Amino acid sequence: MKSRGTVAVSIFLLFLFGSCLTAQQSVIEQEIKAYTSNLPFSMPVIQLPAIPDASVTITDFGAVADGRTMNTKSINDAIRTCANKGGGIVVIPPGMWLTGPIELASNIELRIETGAMVFFSPKFEDYPVPARGNKVTSPIHGRGLTNIAITGKGIFNGNGQYWRPVKKEKLTERQWRELIASGGVVTPDGKMWWPSKEAMNGEEYLKNLRKNKKNPTPEETAGAREFLRPTMLDLVGCNKVLIDGPTFTNTPGWALHPTQCENLVIRNTTVTNNWWGQNTDAADISACRNVLLYRNVFDVGDDGICMKSSAGSDPKREFALENVVIADCIVYHAHGGFVIGSNTDGGMRNISVKNCTFIGTDIGLRFKSARDRGGKVENIFVDGIRMKDIATAAILFDMFYESNADNDPGKVRIPYFRNFDIRNVVCDGAREALFVRGLTDAPIQSVTLTNLSVTSKQALKMENADGFTLTNVWLNFKSGPVLTVNNGKNIQLHDVTTAAKAELFVRAIGAGTTNVQVRKSDAAAAKQDVELAPEVKPGAVIVK
Repeated sequence: MKSRGTVAVSIFLLFLFGSCLTAQQSVIEQEIKAYTSNLPFSMPVIQLPAIPDASVTITDFGAVADGRTMNTKSINDAIRTCANKGGGIVVIPPGMWLTGPIELASNIELRIETGAMVFFSPKFEDYPVPARGNKVTSPIHGRGLTNIAITGKGIFNGNGQYWRPVKKEKLTERQWRELIASGGVVTPDGKMWWPSKEAMNGEEYLKNLRKNKKNPTPEETAGAREFLRPTMLDLVGCNKVLIDGPTFTNTPGWALHPTQCENLVIRNTTVTNNWWGQNTDAADISACRNVLLYRNVFDVGDDGICMKSSAGSDPKREFALENVVIADCIVYHAHGGFVIGSNTDGGMRNISVKNCTFIGTDIGLRFKSARDRGGKVENIFVDGIRMKDIATAAILFDMFYESNADNDPGKVRIPYFRNFDIRNVVCDGAREALFVRGLTDAPIQSVTLTNLSVTSKQALKMENADGFTLTNVWLNFKSGPVLTVNNGKNIQLHDVTTAAKAELFVRAIGAGTTNVQVRKSDAAAAKQDVELAPEVKPGAVIVK
């Protein structure tokens, strides 16, 4: 029988614990209000999950932190039991926890404490093949849930090396030799290593399977299980979601992949992967609404912060992804710091990106799609971006992602990108300051770039662009014209200055180039202000 003192202490601790939760919730709510106020679009109030105060620890259900005991049942039993009692906090204490997939539940906070590392099973058979889809069951997953959170300062390790292929070109000779010596197989052309023959042949296996059978069974699809890499965290159709604090590392594929979710907050979260990690995106926000990401740090092998949408998510909605705010994030290596696309067919609008830093990314701001991907992308606002050592373009619009098709009558879904406002960008080191490549029948439209300072090898390149306005732009570049424009129209350059006298200010190409105006800029100081290709009409470029 418990003494009165023990009971009193327990009640006090419960009260204190509940008070801490309430205080933390209040802090986050205040931060949400600050980050979503004074936006250039109407943003609904983001609702946080409401988690009951009750808590359990996975050790109460038999979990063992020895790094070799499989804890799948213990962790999932803890979640289900807590959920069945109305919800609460499931605590993963310090230790090394081996597990298979973890299934989340409504009204549950999964808290991974400092000093805890959950690493997921390297055994492929521990990951069921679902009836549909192109991936096995994700290490952490949930579908159709409400009020869920993943918190704490612990680490989730996806054991991704057992799943991912590796390109030879991304490794040193020594790394490549060591990788081959570890096992696995190499493609006949010697360019790619795979963890197993099944993984290497999986794509062809599925292609033949689906050719002969429209709806193959999970048992049939399992013949390519080792090819069907999962995303690390997969949330579908969830509402009131908070991810706060943990580190996700060594992921099999994409790290964070919420789809069709609403009221989503990701804060103070870290994602790390080797830079050669194939398809290891940090955060892919897909067809979600009312989203806030802030104070996150990403260092990965593919896209950093990426917006995606799919028309299949809800055909009735013109914009599958909308009302997204990203702020105070740092992206180190990634294919793009902030990315839109290439999945754009569901449409996107109302996205704000503020006060972010990109260091060593392949591209800084990356907006990509292609013919037959479709979708409208509009009302994108970017303000206060710092970049350092960008491998290619500081800012890129490209409608030819993995495609060479322009006027292909067989590809009818056209992506339309318009109404972008990009301002207060500083970049020290890039190949190009700006690269724009739209489609002939769907140019990139209505883009304003204000207060840019870029040091790069080359300056501004535009093809199939309509309605670009550049104001107060400083460029320090090594070669080529200040602006090369190919079939661009309604382009205005105001107060565009260069660190050194340019050889040529504007090179105009393409019969469609018209109404290019240069005002109060360094064109007069250039050795030549304008060069027109023979097909460009006289007067298409005006310098004042």
